Amino acid sequence: MLEASAILHDVGYAPRLVATGFHPLDGARFLRDEHRADERLVRLVANHTFALLEADERGLRDELESEFPILDDPLLVDALTYCDITTTPDGTRTTAGDRVAEILSRYGPDTVVGRFIQRAAPDIFATAARIEQALLAHPR
Repeated sequence: MLEASAILHDVGYAPRLVATGFHPLDGARFLRDEHRADERLVRLVANHTFALLEADERGLRDELESEFPILDDPLLVDALTYCDITTTPDGTRTTAGDRVAEILSRYGPDTVVGRFIQRAAPDIFATAARIEQALLAHPR
């Protein structure tokens, strides 16, 4: 489930899928409506990386929450956020701090995404720390 959601979490950026302009919602609807994807996968895509905070910035929080409740699997939700936030747009590994800084510099602090990432940063950093601790506790 983690691999599938990590691969598909940004599918809503595809130009033909853009309906609301909010990629977690557009991607989740596509996976649900056109592919009848597993409900857990759809809910992970819809809520990846604190999407509710960005949905709030966009006036879409009620829509996202009612259609796609957050999955009750904190470790899986955290792991997907970790995968997203420790990978750059070109697939290079990075740190959570560098990724948040990159997003902020790309979008600017006074944009919807900029405001969202600033609000989400403390939660993103806490999530990254939790997953890194879990990885240390269970080395391969």
